[in-house]
Amino acid sequence: MKRILSLVMMVLLAFGVVSLGGCGASTSTPTPTPKEAYAEQISFFQWTEYTPQSVLDSFKQKYGITVKMTNFSSNEEMIAKLQAGGLSEYDVVVPSNYAVKGMIAQNLIQPINKDNVPNFKNLDDSFLNRNYDPGNKYTVPYLSSPVVLAVNTKKVTKPITSYNDLLDPALKDQIVVVDDERPIIGAALLATGHSLNDTNENDLKEAEDWLKKLRPNIKVFDSDSPKTALINGECSIGLIYNGEAALAIKENPDIKIVWPKEGISGLTIDNLSIVKGTKHEKEAELFINYILDPAVSKSISDAYPYTNPNKAAHSLLPQSYLDNSASNIPFDKIKNSELLDDVGASLSQFDRIWTEFKG
Repeated sequence: MKRILSLVMMVLLAFGVVSLGGCGASTSTPTPTPKEAYAEQISFFQWTEYTPQSVLDSFKQKYGITVKMTNFSSNEEMIAKLQAGGLSEYDVVVPSNYAVKGMIAQNLIQPINKDNVPNFKNLDDSFLNRNYDPGNKYTVPYLSSPVVLAVNTKKVTKPITSYNDLLDPALKDQIVVVDDERPIIGAALLATGHSLNDTNENDLKEAEDWLKKLRPNIKVFDSDSPKTALINGECSIGLIYNGEAALAIKENPDIKIVWPKEGISGLTIDNLSIVKGTKHEKEAELFINYILDPAVSKSISDAYPYTNPNKAAHSLLPQSYLDNSASNIPFDKIKNSELLDDVGASLSQFDRIWTEFKG
């Protein structure tokens, strides 16, 4: 889903991440145990291109533990694999906030002992104690990947201030959107005056009708690399993940982030969680703590410029990240924005709307 590989950065990281574990004033690492006391390997189930291999390599160098990373492209795919026997295959997984409640109810993830994750203190309060996991008993925020509205201001001269502006017939075949139903249907719900998580039948019908009006203007559905259509000029507007938008802005400064008056359509927080019944609980908590090391967290944002909840890492991030409005979304905007939430049995309605919308 969050496919934003930066080849140049990955080469740099390959030479620079080796010594990450010892950097940063806010770093806390549990007292090292001899390498032979740890399991040789843990399994990490993660979104596509969301953790640099160099981070996994440096963790192995420090603790002697190989991290075998397997990727998924949606929460639904991840949950299905866990339900189909994956509980015995994986140790650490990365669910989005709206998947967490269901995973807890289905006993797919287990509580995290934060005494073993002292770097938890590096996280900003804006991302903590949200309604999907009060007290963060089961989750540790990793990155936030909201869907943002990116506009090539050289090609689109008419001001865009609302999702409703995207219905302009002049924008026919000019929009790329992520192939992700919740944030796009969320934009439709916001545009028609409703909550992102509204499940009222009449309100969903209004959103569905709005999407039908938008459909002629959409040229590309792409969750892997939606930035490409903006960079190559195929599209002039994108409803895309913020990390993708950040990379598009680097390539073309004419691309700007617009904050629609209705709000962010797809705010999510992706979290590190431990799979229920793991045989490697100690190693899993050690790995999560390592990810929260400021220098390690900084290196992740260097490669994948999503919004980083690690406030201690922000003092290490380059000015280019801090100045990029797609990456560095103000924490108060995160704190005051509605998160995508679990819609329960109504998900089948969202699925139907999305399938018919895409055609």
